[in-house]
Amino acid sequence: MKITHFDLNLFLRDYWQKRPLLIRNPWNEWRNPLDPDELAGLACEEGVESRLITRDADHLAMESGPLAEERFGELGSAPCTLLVQAVDQHAPEVAGLIEPFRFVPDWRIDDVMVSYATDGGGVGAHFDQYDVFLVQGLGKRRWRVGPRCDSATPLLPHDDLRLIADFEATDDWLLEPGDILYVPPCFAHDGVAVGDDCMTYSIGFRAPSRAELVENWCEHQVDGMLEEDRYADPDLSLQANPGEITAPAIDRLHAMVMEALSDRDAFARWFGLFNSLPKYPETDWRPEEPIGTQDVQALLAHSVPLSRNPASRFSFIRQQDETILLFVDGHCFEGTGEAALLAEQLCAERAMVVDSRLAESAPAVALIETLIGQGSLAFDGED
Repeated sequence: MKITHFDLNLFLRDYWQKRPLLIRNPWNEWRNPLDPDELAGLACEEGVESRLITRDADHLAMESGPLAEERFGELGSAPCTLLVQAVDQHAPEVAGLIEPFRFVPDWRIDDVMVSYATDGGGVGAHFDQYDVFLVQGLGKRRWRVGPRCDSATPLLPHDDLRLIADFEATDDWLLEPGDILYVPPCFAHDGVAVGDDCMTYSIGFRAPSRAELVENWCEHQVDGMLEEDRYADPDLSLQANPGEITAPAIDRLHAMVMEALSDRDAFARWFGLFNSLPKYPETDWRPEEPIGTQDVQALLAHSVPLSRNPASRFSFIRQQDETILLFVDGHCFEGTGEAALLAEQLCAERAMVVDSRLAESAPAVALIETLIGQGSLAFDGED
């Protein structure tokens, strides 16, 4: 599916991270990519993150998955919402929803969460710390959007949900299949199903916090520091009051810290690794049988298509000497020449046929073999 009649430059200039936007069915042909029963089946599986939210009068209750299959038969007529995270990792048709939104860099993409709600179902008025495109897949949902919130916004007391205490809508829209609502970070919003069989696809984007970056970058740097790398003052001189921490001492201490954290090239390599870590690292996507070098060469020579694992994260950084640092699922691969061009193609395309001449390139073959071995890549038709 493709989005048509949508001015991306205008959207990025006037709306991205600035204000919400309702986009009325911009698809050339909208088709709901997932059946409600399939979503319910995923919610019953181990290793799939899911939540069930039920409403009793004005109270919302949340249950975490995996859910027992019989739980769905116990729900009755009360409004409820089923939320399943990272459905794109399990359903290729849902993974295809990401493609139209790749005008935002891949490293920002988180996942596609899918919700199913019965009449009146919803998760309450809330705000998120990330951008989201809410694609109405099936049925109808009323969305009310309010002002921008922050950490000082009053919340209702609730053990599981962060619900806004005093929500006042500034916009009110009814979305039908194919409609899209873009909500920037921190804008209050509340979606309620109008009728049964309401499905919404939430394409969410990551935005690392300053605290997250500082904490993890510092931990990474600390791991490589030597015990003997300590404060030193061989030019120490007498001072009037021994209780004073002098300005020169503070300057030297501050410089020790800032010098350890200011290496931009080291930061770039670390961030590529950190940002490409799998969303669910405990999931093992490796093939049961490893592929051999000769098999890779033969399949490349015959132009067999390659496909990326939808659960894998690919990105690259171009260095000043034109070396490419390819980051895939928490691993870094350095490449030049043909291997660098291959790395760029792997990041640009989710399914591809690479140049058959790469079958003769040892670095390219080795890269593909490694990525297949770690479960990040596969030849079509191969396990």
